[in-house]
Amino acid sequence: MMEGYWIWDPSVIKGEDGRYHMFASRWSKEVGFGNWVTNSEIVRAVSDTPVGPYTFVETVLPARGGPYFDGRVTHNPRITKYGKQYLLYYMGTTYDFAIPDNKDDVWADGRAQRAWMNKRIGLAVADKITGPWKRVDTPVIQPRKGKWDASITSNPSPVVKPDGNVYLMYKSSSKDHHPPLLLGAAQSKGGYNGPYERLSDEPVFAFHSKENMDNDVEDPFVWWAGNRFELIMKDRFGHICGEEGGGIHASSRDGIKWQLSSPVKAYSRQVKWTDGSTTRQANFERPFLLFEQGVPTHLFAATGSGPGLYQVDKTWNMVIPLRHGGI
Repeated sequence: MMEGYWIWDPSVIKGEDGRYHMFASRWSKEVGFGNWVTNSEIVRAVSDTPVGPYTFVETVLPARGGPYFDGRVTHNPRITKYGKQYLLYYMGTTYDFAIPDNKDDVWADGRAQRAWMNKRIGLAVADKITGPWKRVDTPVIQPRKGKWDASITSNPSPVVKPDGNVYLMYKSSSKDHHPPLLLGAAQSKGGYNGPYERLSDEPVFAFHSKENMDNDVEDPFVWWAGNRFELIMKDRFGHICGEEGGGIHASSRDGIKWQLSSPVKAYSRQVKWTDGSTTRQANFERPFLLFEQGVPTHLFAATGSGPGLYQVDKTWNMVIPLRHGGI
């Protein structure tokens, strides 16, 4: 937790200094939790161990002005290594109204929806984990008018492949923020600079039907497991794993056709603490796995306490050590 801020979006990597660097999103508690879409910025914190505590160091991607696609907001960081460089994928957005500075509900008056529709995936590159970070001034991938991903590109989950190209899963929708949210897949050509081309004209994950639009997923974390892709992600409504906001697991040989695991459930909002007690977290989102020597050792997630989903009084990035061998 960080005093005076909402905290979200953990993404952790071991730097060349041997320390663990967490990239995360934060926004002031002078505005509401829902202002992630209007007030978020990406920051970095460090620790000597994966489990923390993590100490705030700096704002990595601050607001840089309305004309840029990421001029008002940076959010959803995902850090990865590319050779000796570091790649920081993220979501950026901008808008044409004043930056909110109070607890007025930006979703109730329509400002949040306007900012949401401008969400685009960005990329920043650095030679050292401490920066400086050079942002690419145009989005990595754009929405497509008239397609399933006509609204936004967001929630990036990159995988650096053995051939040097980057597989990228992303979130979008055909109209707006209402369900269903859908996931697509793209891949760079010629290294991380791209261009990024879609691997399928259709979404790679779509669970809804005409009778039940409230059935979708988001927050994928994808990795390469030697001969296949694997992922964990959030089941938003619980129709897949049986728990609203719980996690599911899937695998794929090509990153396009995915097979749900059996059992499909990967994690729960119910958390067991070191003292033996258990709590049901208001939220448990943005899952991220830390790998050490090719083995997943720690699960990170954005979480909060409160009476229910998104009804939070405080938020933080949680870390759960994994049993040897993975999830």
